Amino acid sequence: MRRLLLTAAAATAALLTLTSCGTTEPAADDAKKGAEPITLTDATGAKVKLDGPAKTVVGTEWNVVESLVSLGVDPAGVADVKGYKTWNTAVPLKNSPKDIGTRGEPSTDTVASLKPDLIVATTDLPEAAVKQLRDIAPVLTVKPADAADPIGQMTKNLDLIAEATGTEKQSAKLQKDFEAKLAEGKKKLADADLDGADYAFADAYVRSNQVSIRPFTSGSLVGAVNEELGLKNAWKVKGDKLYGLGATDVEGLTKLDDDAHFAYIGNDGDKASIPFTGVLKKDKVWNSLPFVKKDNVHRLPDGVWMFGATGSMSKYVDSVVEELTK
Repeated sequence: MRRLLLTAAAATAALLTLTSCGTTEPAADDAKKGAEPITLTDATGAKVKLDGPAKTVVGTEWNVVESLVSLGVDPAGVADVKGYKTWNTAVPLKNSPKDIGTRGEPSTDTVASLKPDLIVATTDLPEAAVKQLRDIAPVLTVKPADAADPIGQMTKNLDLIAEATGTEKQSAKLQKDFEAKLAEGKKKLADADLDGADYAFADAYVRSNQVSIRPFTSGSLVGAVNEELGLKNAWKVKGDKLYGLGATDVEGLTKLDDDAHFAYIGNDGDKASIPFTGVLKKDKVWNSLPFVKKDNVHRLPDGVWMFGATGSMSKYVDSVVEELTK
């Protein structure tokens, strides 16, 4: 199994006691570091300078928000709070952050009103928006995904955000726990004679009465986790270089092997996201598929963000193992 990058804390000292909205919890690694400037290099190559571990933090994308919450940092502002609560229940918000607008277009006025020490964004956010945010506070930009090393990119982002918030020990613990979760899940699947089983994970949407299916190839975060579990990715389509996502339709599903397990995540709060239990129920092609006839279609629990961090992926592992072995 690929060893996940674990980053240990550089020093130990008294714990921070921070209770206001958008601050790190008392688990912040070391109070002494709070008095020392921090300089980081983000995904764009920019130098990000902080007076000390950031306390009031804003997140413009759900994956960085999940990382913040997992690290014990309650974000002061979150893009599309309702959407996060709908799609990510594996790592729920513990506070009531201010909604700063959409993930692609955060409100600079709202962000500025929060007086953040740090804004965490991804390279998906347009440079023009990042430039405006930099006028408000330091912006730490992370690469949201990398099809060449999905899990490595996830942990790299977690470590970088941990450095910015003084929570390196928690980052190391999260990664160690996730590594153990993968090992546990792999053993359970092997014990159920599922090692090497063909497995295709996807999500789908209905737009203008057309069903679009999005395969998660080996280059996706979910795809990489599947392979760590000993499952064989059944998709034959290619994914993009960032997220490892492909594109197909119902006809494209006929190219999957007959013995493949097909799994998906939808959301009851967004009916367009679950055509497998909706419009496809009466579709001739769908109903003719071998894995449909064999009842090898698995709906995994809602609320696992497929582009999240260790918390979502750990929940995903539990969901896959439970569903395939029941």
